[in-house]
Amino acid sequence: MKVLVPVKRVVDYNVKVRVKSDGSGVDIANVKMSMNPFDEIAVEEATRLREKGAVTEVIAVSCGVLQCQETLRTAMAIGADRAILVETSEELQPLAVAKLLKALVDKEQPQLVILGKQAIDDDCNQTGQMLAALLGWPQATFASKVEVEGGVAKVTREVDGGSETLSLTLPAIITTDLRLNEPRYVTLPNIMKAKKKQLDNFKPEDLGVDVAPRIKTLKVSEPPKRSAGIKVADVAALVDKLKNEAKVI
Repeated sequence: MKVLVPVKRVVDYNVKVRVKSDGSGVDIANVKMSMNPFDEIAVEEATRLREKGAVTEVIAVSCGVLQCQETLRTAMAIGADRAILVETSEELQPLAVAKLLKALVDKEQPQLVILGKQAIDDDCNQTGQMLAALLGWPQATFASKVEVEGGVAKVTREVDGGSETLSLTLPAIITTDLRLNEPRYVTLPNIMKAKKKQLDNFKPEDLGVDVAPRIKTLKVSEPPKRSAGIKVADVAALVDKLKNEAKVI
């Protein structure tokens, strides 16, 4: 059984992002980039399923600029068997990514697609759901536990007030949450082995997909800075300010 694992190249979560002076977007020049943490969890989970014998092949996929090859090499160092890059310099929005992934699913015929629930750069949380809709496959989002056996995936997911367990008939889509697992440390020998693994390169036009942006970003701005706090003499003064100045009571 094949598993497809999409991974995204994003600004590293330890980096403080800065908005461009013209407000057109986030400045990523000379900024450390890495794999989206939720996607890293997805690669780890797919690798564990292969180690258990439930999966035979793990294929990592990324869509974006040529530098995404570095992200794919990291995925292969974690445990992916091979990788596919859909190279484009266009701004990719969730629907375009979902269409590209659908084309790759039609090509590779995996039984399972595992991807992060969201990317930490745009926090859209849309690609997995859109892909499931385009394919007409069952989906389980925010997975905290995954078991695959006999053509069925049992997924425990977090919901308001607790958790629920879903049973999905494969093929299916699963999106991962933080509690699913802790990705393994990538060792140097595995990094060296990843350099020899197969990495195929496609263009969107090779897959027959139009990735032109449908949404236009008008302006990006930093959140307003918090004003300094003030001291009050007593409770009466605090209540007065909350009521007359802050108007919260």
